[in-house]
Amino acid sequence: MARLSRLVFPGVALHIIQRGNNRNACFREDTDYLTYLAQLRQLTTKHRCDLHAYCLMTNHVHLLLTPQHADACSLLMRDLGRSYVQYFNRRHARSGTLWEGRFRSCLVESTSYVIACHRYIELNPIRAGMVDDPSAHPWSSHAANIGLRPDPGLTAHCEFLALSSRSPHASYRRLFDDALDDRMVRAIREATNGGYPLASESFKASRLAALGLRTQPGKPGPRTQSKRIIADLTPN
Repeated sequence: MARLSRLVFPGVALHIIQRGNNRNACFREDTDYLTYLAQLRQLTTKHRCDLHAYCLMTNHVHLLLTPQHADACSLLMRDLGRSYVQYFNRRHARSGTLWEGRFRSCLVESTSYVIACHRYIELNPIRAGMVDDPSAHPWSSHAANIGLRPDPGLTAHCEFLALSSRSPHASYRRLFDDALDDRMVRAIREATNGGYPLASESFKASRLAALGLRTQPGKPGPRTQSKRIIADLTPN
């Protein structure tokens, strides 16, 4: 069976998950996390991807980023996968694959979905029972996004900046006073695993339905050998 197309719209955010092979650990020590983040920051600049949020868990990673051109995300993840695996295998005297196949992703459009995805990513350590507060997890963007520390690798999404004209960091921090709705958690998981978009109905109607693309579970568009579908967001 052919793979479902990966939706890539330059200028629209993607939520990306990449897991360790067989759910094995892809980070064993602090140096591993630091190396991955250094490589990620270098490659987001090289391939013109804006990184908005991230969380490195023991056996998988979450990224929220916006590609500025058609191939940005695929090139970023390809190069990051190669360079980190080479480092990891040398460091831990191992060989072979580290990642579980290709990365999973979903398009993230609209205010509610972009901010919810921010929160979903940075709340991962809470859901896993690793920490009691997301700022206590050192390998995520949360501390930077609430203004506790600088992170030169991050670029604020326009929806993040729209939280407050005076203090988006403080406004964002207050969002963590309440838990993320269970329905939204399920929606993000299902969309990312299924490869369909988290988007407003107007976006689906104007950009996706006209192309015959999958917009929700149970309503697939045409299957294709292509790994992605690229769309130009220039207004008609």
